[in-house]
Amino acid sequence: MRVSVLGQLRAAAVALGLLTLLTGVVYSLVVTGIAQVAFPRQANGSLIERGGRVVGSELIGQQIAAPRSFWGRLSATAPVPYDAAASAGSNYGPTNPALQAAAQARIAALRAADPGNSRPVPADLVTASGSGLDPHISPAAAAYQVRRVARARGLSEAAVRRLVSLHTEARQLGSLGERRVNVLGLNLALDEMR
Repeated sequence: MRVSVLGQLRAAAVALGLLTLLTGVVYSLVVTGIAQVAFPRQANGSLIERGGRVVGSELIGQQIAAPRSFWGRLSATAPVPYDAAASAGSNYGPTNPALQAAAQARIAALRAADPGNSRPVPADLVTASGSGLDPHISPAAAAYQVRRVARARGLSEAAVRRLVSLHTEARQLGSLGERRVNVLGLNLALDEMR
């Protein structure tokens, strides 16, 4: 029995069309619909609003350089920092001169912003995360900045430490990941104090 080439092409085209419709359209609509019903806030970017205006997302860091605010991790996205459309790590190895130069520049900026702070600078304040968008810092990185932020805002270090403690998130499911502090959430809470 001879199968015609035209018949095979037609069957392949129909299969391609059906699978494209099923996996590219139907599946996407179903998953999006479930996400919008079950997790609407997360499905729409975990946006943070203040005064009816979107000020950021819990999931993407922001460029912050004001001495009165906590600073996040470095961004590896270019040419614009924290550009979600350009998410990527720097891919620099530990001996790469570019990584070392970036870390030294960040250490110098941290030291210049708080000259009396002689504590070791936590690694997450001088390196980018794998995505280049991380909105979190470690509790150690937040503690390193408490003195500078308290002084710049005219607050006691104890009050700022308490706020850091309140904004320190636990490990997921009790054992996954590390404890972390969302920088934007912490800065917004600081703004509400005064």
